Amino acid sequence: MSAQRQRIDGAAAFLLHAHPYSETSLVLDVFARDHGRLAILARGARRPRSALRGVLLAFQPLELGWFGGGEVKTLAKAEWVGGLPLLQGKGLLLGYYLNELLLKLLPREDAHPALFDAYSAAMTALTGSNQGAAETAELRRFEKALLRELGYGLAIDRLAGSADPVRPDRLYEYQVEQGVVEAVGVSPRLTFAGKTLLDMAADDYSDPRTLAESKLLMRQLMTYYLGSQTLQSRRVFLELQEL
Repeated sequence: MSAQRQRIDGAAAFLLHAHPYSETSLVLDVFARDHGRLAILARGARRPRSALRGVLLAFQPLELGWFGGGEVKTLAKAEWVGGLPLLQGKGLLLGYYLNELLLKLLPREDAHPALFDAYSAAMTALTGSNQGAAETAELRRFEKALLRELGYGLAIDRLAGSADPVRPDRLYEYQVEQGVVEAVGVSPRLTFAGKTLLDMAADDYSDPRTLAESKLLMRQLMTYYLGSQTLQSRRVFLELQEL
């Protein structure tokens, strides 16, 4: 089959972003489990009576079909899988945060099924009734999965360049692209309890201190890897907190 006629059916996906293309169409940025992040043209999706209007929903599991071998595919079919309530309030803003991370950091057409599963788990946590600690823990797991899939996996259970283990009763710093080092004296940098780092390595966020310090560490890392790119969701969240 030629690249021009290549067709995919029944792909599990989430819609990350959509922007207008011509008067009647949309270009979708989607994250598909087995195909990665893709640009897909949805012809006629902006028409008032288009059946796609009630299907192409952000933060909802979708089943998509498309064809074409170019950089922008053409949508052939879209179905709403369902199973998740619509995001609201803080959960909606956090969902936009996850989408922004994927849009800004994840290269196109690179399959990351483990990251897709982490995203799906985060969406479930953000729509659940038991928000708070549970949703925050899923955000940290997603961020860790994103860094791992990008090739920036965290070795936080041992010291940088060494096999020496992190000890739960000591304080440490995390130096980006190097790893964990012991905090010496009064450090102007962020310090983290050894237990926090070990908990994060085990994906255990039951300790409130781990939950708080892991947020600071992941913010440090995301800011570094985003570089000059800014997150609008973070800016909006800070403005809402001020209000």
